[in-house]
Amino acid sequence: QETGQFGLLKRSEQRRRVAEVLNRLGHPELELKTLVSQLSIGAQQLVEIARALVMQARVIVFDEPTSSLTRHDVARLFTVIRSLCEDGIGIVYISHFLEEVQEVAKRYTVLRDGESVGTGLLADASEQELVRLMVNRDVDDMFPCVPHDPGDVLLHIDGLSGRSSPEDVSLELRRGEILGITGLVGAGRTELLRCLFALDEVKSGRIKIGTLSPSATPNARIRAGLGLVSEDRKGEGLAQTRSIADNMTYSRLSPYSRGGWLRLGERRTQVEHWMDRLRVKARSPEQSIVELSGGNQQKVAIARVLHQEADVLLLDEPTRGIDIGTKAEIYRLIGELAAAGKAVIFVSSYFTELLAVCDRVAVMSRGRLQDVRGASEWTEETILSTAIGTDV
Repeated sequence: QETGQFGLLKRSEQRRRVAEVLNRLGHPELELKTLVSQLSIGAQQLVEIARALVMQARVIVFDEPTSSLTRHDVARLFTVIRSLCEDGIGIVYISHFLEEVQEVAKRYTVLRDGESVGTGLLADASEQELVRLMVNRDVDDMFPCVPHDPGDVLLHIDGLSGRSSPEDVSLELRRGEILGITGLVGAGRTELLRCLFALDEVKSGRIKIGTLSPSATPNARIRAGLGLVSEDRKGEGLAQTRSIADNMTYSRLSPYSRGGWLRLGERRTQVEHWMDRLRVKARSPEQSIVELSGGNQQKVAIARVLHQEADVLLLDEPTRGIDIGTKAEIYRLIGELAAAGKAVIFVSSYFTELLAVCDRVAVMSRGRLQDVRGASEWTEETILSTAIGTDV
């Protein structure tokens, strides 16, 4: 009993019960009086699991539980899930990461467009079969080949250094080219994009976009043709409480402004055009961003920079946290943008997609650019060895 005679909480009993559950989960080190906001994402997730166990749940649903976790936290979570299964607790594990599902689950059900399209034992299903069920296409079709030929230099970076990262980066990006940038956590990939977009202070170096050398403000970079899709679409990339139309157009309203009035009809027509082109699944342009799936939110974020008429697109982890079908659509879109003469920097932690989509791949480590080669000259092993500074 955690409450006394008059319904008051028995704090000592409450603490004892929580400590017992945390010990059962293999993490007695968590201090019970610590504010949850002060815990790491992985520790916060353990608290959620502990809460379910304190409530004596017999079935626990995990909805995309690893999207914000480090590899260490993912391994720790899987250990906890296996322990729960051994104790007779049912687990429903929702994820689009097939390797995770194959590691922790015994049975699968695949949903596509809200309908069940397949179910069975994972031991009897190959990864290719599961992908085919999820996206209704073969694995080989995941990376559609859109022919594009790089042209003249559109972005020139000379000796760019930030306050802490990046350090002395020099690069050229051509019109119609897709340049992948990768590296381990802390390599300086995101910091490089933030410096290019003037969100972070630049200590030294020069940036030239076409014939322009814009000043170090985001507005100046946008006017010069630079567009950024942030890796943190919820915190930085999109206004979650605003509509699709607002998010697509708020950074460029001039085409719809006449005499101080906003022509909503014209704006709606343009927003519907981008929704159709990027296949955004939503009820209407007025639907709130927070109601959309992660993949559709990402499409809106990309549509925003296209609406800005950006010539150089900086895409920071554009496929993180989205389903496989939407990933294929993003790959197709990136290829189409390059074919239309846009220049794309594609930052990603997933080596496979960079090798399949990009013309060149650059590897960063500790803020520095270590090597840049044609995509066909890399393997996943050589990328990793370059990122950690060892020979294959």
